Amino acid sequence: MSKIIHHQIIIVGGGTAGITVAAQLTRDWFRRLDVAVIEPSDTHYYQPLWTMVGAGLAKKTVTERREGSVIPRGVTWLRDAVAEFFPDQYMLRTRDGKTITYDWLVVGAGIQINWDKIPGLKESVGKGGVCSNYSYATVDSTWEAIRSFRGGNAVFTNPSGAVKCGGAPQKIMYLADDRFREAGVRDKTKITFASALPHIFAVEPYRATLEEVAARKEIDCRFRHELVEVRPDSKEAVFKNLDTQEQLTLPYDLLHVTPPMGPPKFIASSPLADKEGWVDVDKDTLRHTRFANVFALGDCSNLPTSKTGAAIRKQAPVVVTNLLAAMRGKPLSAKYDGYTSCPLVTGIGKLVLAEFDYRKQPAETFPIDQSKERWSMWILKRYLLPIFYWHGMLKGRM
Repeated sequence: MSKIIHHQIIIVGGGTAGITVAAQLTRDWFRRLDVAVIEPSDTHYYQPLWTMVGAGLAKKTVTERREGSVIPRGVTWLRDAVAEFFPDQYMLRTRDGKTITYDWLVVGAGIQINWDKIPGLKESVGKGGVCSNYSYATVDSTWEAIRSFRGGNAVFTNPSGAVKCGGAPQKIMYLADDRFREAGVRDKTKITFASALPHIFAVEPYRATLEEVAARKEIDCRFRHELVEVRPDSKEAVFKNLDTQEQLTLPYDLLHVTPPMGPPKFIASSPLADKEGWVDVDKDTLRHTRFANVFALGDCSNLPTSKTGAAIRKQAPVVVTNLLAAMRGKPLSAKYDGYTSCPLVTGIGKLVLAEFDYRKQPAETFPIDQSKERWSMWILKRYLLPIFYWHGMLKGRM
């Protein structure tokens, strides 16, 4: 029987959520907390920049760091993956068969990409004009497909359900439009945005701006259409109309797919999950609704807001403040208001910075109209936010 490992605080996930919380918990030396992060990957990615990589505006190598380099000093890195949770026993088991106990648990395990949920996608992505920005392995295929495109049908998809950054599926489309114009093939191209959602964006006034962008770029928007099959041999994408249940088959020369996503399986099958499979937390305090020594944040949680790194930036200090209060037996005073942000790239050198809260009301940072396309916001997205991420968020400084 393997030896039981114990840590005061276990953080599940070494991505944006887990590392940010670990850094904030251990930033002040006098706390002397015993913190461990469980993370199987040896690489940490800054995924928001993959939109730029897919458009040939950045190299994907600049989006990665060694996982060991982002683990905060004083934090134990357990290079393993969680297999099962036993929250009643303050215990979990790992993929490698370890038994780990804890006093407090923070879950920040991200979201799972389900490539195999669409027949034909898994085997075709990365070749034959089928591409996706949603993995490090496939993001270069997007730029290859865009730069070798010589006209025809360019189709961009957006699934139903939760995805990383709700605006990302359309950002690459706007950049592709600019690239097609640069290459002189836009007049020979039809761009289709097939989205399972009812609108181009859920929050006004950003929606109005994006509708104007789509109209200006002559993009055919097909809402309530969900990708259900890819036929690489005939280069056809099959969609289902979610209102009528009828199928629509579109030929493609380029097909950028945003794959279906969902909660990680090891969470969905655990006592921590709600009926949809996400970690069930109070939307204000981020403490679990049934297990008082468990907190969660980020993409794996059931918080009713967009799943973005910007949301995690606001969630992390709430988790840390409330966790420390709970450890002292004090009331949980910190509240999360649902803030999230989506930097909506609308073309090369143009960006709309959408920021909003649970009420889908703008919660903007700058004293300007952020619903307008701006070069300054593009500079923020392309050059400043990566610096803030690596040297601010992951260091516990913001």
